Amino acid sequence: MEVSRRAFLRGLGAAGLAAAGGCKSGGLFDFTDGAPMQRYAAPKLPHIRLGVVGMGGRGCGVLERVLNLPGVSVTAICDINPAKLAKAQGILAAKGRGKAKEYLGETAWRRLCDASDVDVVYNTTPWKLHVPVALGAMRGGKHVFTEVPSAFTVDECWELVETSEKTRRHSMQLENCCYSEVEMLTFNLAKLGMLGELVHAEGAYIHDLRWMTEHEYPEDEYWRFDENRDHGGNRYPTHGLVPLCLTLDINRGDRMDYIVSLDSKQANFKAYMEKKLAPDNPRRVNGVKMGDMNTSLIKTVCGKSIMLQHDVSTPRPYSRIQLVTGTKGAICAYPYRVTFEDTVNSGPHKHWLKDDEAKAVREKYRHPLWKTIGELARRVGGHGGMDFIMDARWVYCLQQGLPLDTDVYDLATTCCLCELTEKSADRRSRPYSIPDFTRGAWRTNPPMEVVDIDIAKLGAC
Repeated sequence: MEVSRRAFLRGLGAAGLAAAGGCKSGGLFDFTDGAPMQRYAAPKLPHIRLGVVGMGGRGCGVLERVLNLPGVSVTAICDINPAKLAKAQGILAAKGRGKAKEYLGETAWRRLCDASDVDVVYNTTPWKLHVPVALGAMRGGKHVFTEVPSAFTVDECWELVETSEKTRRHSMQLENCCYSEVEMLTFNLAKLGMLGELVHAEGAYIHDLRWMTEHEYPEDEYWRFDENRDHGGNRYPTHGLVPLCLTLDINRGDRMDYIVSLDSKQANFKAYMEKKLAPDNPRRVNGVKMGDMNTSLIKTVCGKSIMLQHDVSTPRPYSRIQLVTGTKGAICAYPYRVTFEDTVNSGPHKHWLKDDEAKAVREKYRHPLWKTIGELARRVGGHGGMDFIMDARWVYCLQQGLPLDTDVYDLATTCCLCELTEKSADRRSRPYSIPDFTRGAWRTNPPMEVVDIDIAKLGAC
């Protein structure tokens, strides 16, 4: 059964809307010779037929979330492991949905991307397939949403940009951290002018993933350790960076100009494997290129600075930092703290607001999306609810024919740093220019607005 708007509203503690009808997609729209995708609004898709490629933890999590949204059905699932397809079918059955068509095999995603009963491809594959699946989806007439990082080289980023422009299909990166509560609070405070003129920001991906050396793909995420073994620089820049880019108006009045990057030595992966893996274990390797810490500095055309860090191999507790500083205040997410220029804590040794004062700021200036569906998002889950809010927002935009919150240019601008940070770190922190994937449109693109969802319109025909 499809989720009705009435059932959806019951989840919010509301009622009174009629059930969503059986509206279907109007079909594929024509390819063009190419046009910019900034603020692009595709024809409305009142009912979204979703195909999911990659039924691991992320892919099955997608089913658990999107099936709570009216006007969405899962028509196709794809994986190389039959057990994972069976698990996904079990989730559909538990939600009262019919079976999705199965695509099994190393290249089965190609057939899914060409399927006539799929409007949108949700790409949760291992990293090496992110770009091929995204390109196949767009060329097959589908909008595509790709897990992070969505690409790894400058050339891949350009190919995604040009394919999106030619096919007039969305290619959005699934950067869930843009929808985290404090990141959205930061964005809201900045747009309200409470932080003043923004001058500096800091972001990171600090996450101890040494355990991945003990597991083997395809059952687990051993493939991700392979990436860290073979590459230096920042291989996972988007969690820490993309929310900051939205707050700093990157590609919307400013753009990232150049970057320098530095790797520390690698010690922790080696020490962990020596402790956890037997000497004859084939997963115990001698050389890991990824430094324990990568630190990158970015300068924007308009003079702002960004510090970005990556650390997946030390005991340091999880953090994305998320510090934004302006002329009137500052906010940081790990741990959450905030201060303003006109508070009583002024002076040469200024302090963050006291806990009760900071909590009051958090509640008063909570982003509208978290006010509207935050409680439901926490119940549905997905990294504290931010995954659900991300999905609810793109579903709403496609159903209503609205531009998406982020576009293929945001994807390219941040993902190209995978290559550029490695090159810079390998060459004694040489500066590298960051391509302008908007081709100058950043100068006139309007800043992102404070957005919300009209829940009465979800799934409406």
